[in-house]
Amino acid sequence: MNRSASLSLAVLLVLPAAFAAAHPATAASPHLVPAAARQSAPSFTLTDVQGKTVSLAQFRGQVVLLDFWAVDCGGCKIEIPWYVQFSHDYRARGLALIGLDMYGESPAVIRAFMAKAHMDYPVAVGTDAIGHRFGVTALPRTLLIDREGRIAAAHTGIVDRAQFQSDIRALLRGD
Repeated sequence: MNRSASLSLAVLLVLPAAFAAAHPATAASPHLVPAAARQSAPSFTLTDVQGKTVSLAQFRGQVVLLDFWAVDCGGCKIEIPWYVQFSHDYRARGLALIGLDMYGESPAVIRAFMAKAHMDYPVAVGTDAIGHRFGVTALPRTLLIDREGRIAAAHTGIVDRAQFQSDIRALLRGD
């Protein structure tokens, strides 16, 4: 390898590390919307499948993972165990989860699924209007909402588990 190629390769290897050191929030969470560009999440209030009122506003001050899902959604069945684990791992640090079932399944069907999946966070039956306000065009659709109630990330389809976990950690740090 000639000297010029060696120098180019060295620059390519060193620059990303230098950028990451100088900009840790950006390097750690490139998929998050920059804080200054985040939009407020639309509000909603619903009754969850346990009969309790759940609203996005009640979780202000926490990082919220808002999951639009359904019992019969294949991708949702892949993600939900990850979300249950995230809830257990990060609840004490300020992570809250809310699930909105978008297929209109009965509360009894949803509760049975929740029991099997060990879902211990609020789940309500969503509405088309709420889905529209959050850009739900397909399931699963998952959003991360920062402590100020602004949308920091939105993903349709199966999330990248490691990336979402990294994004959750970044939001919990205040990035």
